[in-house]
Amino acid sequence: MKQGMHPEYKDTVIKCACGAEYPTKSTKDSVKVDICAKCHPFFTGKQKFVDAGGRVDKFKKKFNLE
Repeated sequence: MKQGMHPEYKDTVIKCACGAEYPTKSTKDSVKVDICAKCHPFFTGKQKFVDAGGRVDKFKKKFNLE
């Protein structure tokens, strides 16, 4: 392998929005994620409802289909 061609592989910490931290190795200095295994509904068994008002909801409301 040629020297100086590949990025440096270093210790880093992945930080989740819930506060969980996972030490790992990466070429990036820091990694931030919105959701992880500690707060994801599939792994916790808790379902979070997010009302985003998507395109289908707007269509149903416009044509009174509900």
